[in-house]
Amino acid sequence: MSKRVLVAMSGGVDSSTTAALLLKEGHDVEGATLKLTSGLCCDIASAQAVCGALSIPHRVIDAQAEFDRGIIDNFVAEYRMGRTPNPCIRCNDLIKFNRLLSYALMNDFEYLATGHYARIEPEAPPSSRFLLKKGEDAGKDQSYFLYRLTRDQMAHVLFPLGRLTKVDVRRLAAEMKLAAADRPESQEICFVPDNNYRAFLKEHAPETLRPGELVLTDGTVVGRHDGVAFFTVGQRRRLGVAAGARRYVVRIEPDTNRVVLGKPGELETREMLVSDPNFILFGELAAPLRVQVKIRYRSPYVPAVISPSEGGRVRVLFDRPVAGVSPGQAAVFYDGDVVVGGGIIEKGK
Repeated sequence: MSKRVLVAMSGGVDSSTTAALLLKEGHDVEGATLKLTSGLCCDIASAQAVCGALSIPHRVIDAQAEFDRGIIDNFVAEYRMGRTPNPCIRCNDLIKFNRLLSYALMNDFEYLATGHYARIEPEAPPSSRFLLKKGEDAGKDQSYFLYRLTRDQMAHVLFPLGRLTKVDVRRLAAEMKLAAADRPESQEICFVPDNNYRAFLKEHAPETLRPGELVLTDGTVVGRHDGVAFFTVGQRRRLGVAAGARRYVVRIEPDTNRVVLGKPGELETREMLVSDPNFILFGELAAPLRVQVKIRYRSPYVPAVISPSEGGRVRVLFDRPVAGVSPGQAAVFYDGDVVVGGGIIEKGK
């Protein structure tokens, strides 16, 4: 049955192929590009060209104000507090699947489609719920970035690339003669030129340039730094100290304006607290649950038990010590290939 679908268009190969596949399936398709910040994110001209080639309408939606408030301001604030944010997750939550999905539904579209490598599938009957699952391409799976989706949202979202590999997508794009078939893939934060977040912070938040001490875990001062915003837990390069053995950032203390360095073993933790959780499989975590956890997008899955904690937070107890637990990053919980939910890392213990 034909559906009316709005496709989020960036001008890249994934969104272009998404639109072309849906059109080929006989759906009523239109493209939409979000104008986010000074043209640095999505390539509006390329998205318009793709839609023109596919003979489908294209819309430009101005979301600059929401993006500045919800994404860029939060990005700066998190680094100011010595945390390491993931703006892509926040953008998916607040902009794509709130602002853009709401726009689609208000304008009589039945679905919003994106080029994410993930799957939305109905749970086995008699349940009427939808499940968020990993994409078939393990190297491209983007379910980690989507853990904040809700059941209501998933009923109106399509991920046509979820069962394809990146190789498949480029092949299909070439077969359909899409201009984006060979377009390079961007791995950068869209609003940070050259992926240089330090230069971005110096320009947009110069108050983060507050010098302080670099110390070892025993309190020994080994150097000075230009600002805690320029460090992240697990970092081992560009520390600017010669402290004998290789050192890593094991802790950032914004209150004392100190960056604490330690040996690899001092970077490990068996437990962490996660705040602002969102669970897809159920409303809230009521009892301990065994899961697999990712503490960063490219980190391995680690077996753990999650359980309710004070203030609506989640306590995560890893089966083995884990290095690089970084406050501000997302922790996402899985049961096999199903996303259980996730939240923001508050601290390791």
